[in-house]
Amino acid sequence: MEQMIPLFGPIPGGMEMMVILLIAVLLFGANKIPKLARSTGEAMGEFKKGRQEIEDELQEAADPDTDPDPDVGSETDSNVDTDTSEV
Repeated sequence: MEQMIPLFGPIPGGMEMMVILLIAVLLFGANKIPKLARSTGEAMGEFKKGRQEIEDELQEAADPDTDPDPDVGSETDSNVDTDTSEV
């Protein structure tokens, strides 16, 4: 069995999280912490939305069987029929 090594070391426990929170409050101030958290959440949401759009585009490009606009072929066929009737 292979042992996984965490990328950034072990996950901080309760006391370590309190120290990190205290340092954040000292650096940014108590008023800016909610704004920072909100903007971080919004940025993560935008990132996820952009990633999903790219994945959808790649999926559409990889699947050539799907026709994005099925009406295009019927319009072309009707135009061909009217052009041949005029001759």
